[in-house]
Amino acid sequence: MNNSPTALNKRGTKIEKWGEKWDSQKELDFYERFLLGVVKPDNLSIHPHFTLCEKTTVEQGAVINSIKYTPDFVVYDDFKHILHVYDVKNSFGVYGIDQGNKLTFRLFAMKMGVPVEAVVVRKHDFKAACIGVTKQLNLTGKAQTPKPIVKTDPFYNWMEATNYQH
Repeated sequence: MNNSPTALNKRGTKIEKWGEKWDSQKELDFYERFLLGVVKPDNLSIHPHFTLCEKTTVEQGAVINSIKYTPDFVVYDDFKHILHVYDVKNSFGVYGIDQGNKLTFRLFAMKMGVPVEAVVVRKHDFKAACIGVTKQLNLTGKAQTPKPIVKTDPFYNWMEATNYQH
């Protein structure tokens, strides 16, 4: 892992705790407050790696790198089906979720069949919204659709974090 700055941590310094390197204090807070001791350790992956597109060679031998994605957390059920893919963000705005994030989240959902939930950690709860679905929640406050959901634990259906009927 490199030490480049992230959207949540401009200094690029990682926080080491629980045998993991965290990108930000908010990411660590989300883990400690909403996942640790709540989700069984066997049902939680921290910073798992997913290959979304394999490296390929195009015309005249040019090589195109693979596309990989590392979400902050993946929560599974007891049968190892994905329940939630969490990516902790500072906000739902353009500074928290840029166009590159949105494209990566869409590619992940297309490949894995489950959308990424952007999460904004607050003092006593967190807001969640699925990114890249066609019926997205109101992330900017300008649309007529519902706002991101507010939760205190991961025991909900990710469809609640969309504007689809559930």
